[in-house]
Amino acid sequence: MSSITARQLWFSKPGTVELREQTLPEPQADQLLLRSLYSGISAGTELLVYHGQVPETLSLDASLAALGDEQISYPLQYGYASVGCVEQIGSNIDSAWLGRKAFCFQPHASHFLATADALIPLPDDISAEAAVFLANMETAVNLLLDARPQLGDKVLVMGQGIVGLLVTQILSQFPLAELCVVDPLAQRRRLAETIGATASFDPNDDDDRKRLQQLLQPEESAGADIVLELSGVPEALNQALSLCAYSGRLVVGSWYGNKQADLALGERFHRNRIELISSQVSSIAPALSGRWDKARRFQVAWDMIRKCQPEQFISHRLPLDKAAEAYAMLDKGGDDVMQIVFDYESEQAQ
Repeated sequence: MSSITARQLWFSKPGTVELREQTLPEPQADQLLLRSLYSGISAGTELLVYHGQVPETLSLDASLAALGDEQISYPLQYGYASVGCVEQIGSNIDSAWLGRKAFCFQPHASHFLATADALIPLPDDISAEAAVFLANMETAVNLLLDARPQLGDKVLVMGQGIVGLLVTQILSQFPLAELCVVDPLAQRRRLAETIGATASFDPNDDDDRKRLQQLLQPEESAGADIVLELSGVPEALNQALSLCAYSGRLVVGSWYGNKQADLALGERFHRNRIELISSQVSSIAPALSGRWDKARRFQVAWDMIRKCQPEQFISHRLPLDKAAEAYAMLDKGGDDVMQIVFDYESEQAQ
């Protein structure tokens, strides 16, 4: 075995990313070395890191081995959707791992070391590009476990980024009365309708807001049985509350970082027994934990990747040396930007 020089993405300060090289040691007895194939940018979470909007009191993610209890302090590495191929193994690792493709909650880098329990082997029928979406699909599955959609429900999904689109696509398989989505970008609204939304609305358009109100609230007591707030915009919470039915559920899947919003809790929320639910994929709801564990949730996520084919949402495949361009593109936004994926295979072909 020989040492490998890894190219790593670092957030050097808010608004700035850079590439650094680090020589990785040979794998220890219980480690594997992987060559990255693809890694996906999480537009919501990583833009918070990019903007310096993550609360300093929080660790990056204590539930992920590659991030651990590391505090938010620049410079730092981040990212959690990497797919790689095992190239070297330690002395205690089964040789069957060699050459296998696996998903890992791992920051963006050309090569990385991991233990076997941190790797999720790819099923034979799922491509490396599709597997990049495992983390987002697991989040979508968790959101719907918390939302508990039922026959005939009216459901509103606010925000049609990648997680929002995946949630919408899974919900389209349910026998709902309405499946409405809200997003300011026309292309995302069109995509949502293509994958099963019954109607889409621009939150910044007065006519669209009126149409949405009429659709969900033809009577004063009506509204959406379930609202999923996935926009990442705290101000959207008030609109979500205003559209939620009596005894409805508002599931907040957005992570706002240190962004705050004033909530109008003295109006519709106060009298309508609205259930406000925080949904986060690091854990499983206590009410479900007797029957569900992470292994079962991952299995469902793989099944949803097979059905939804989320690789259709990849808008840009870039080499890692275009990282600054990638984050600037996400920061600017626009109809043409959906999922950006770092393609390490293209780097090696050059």
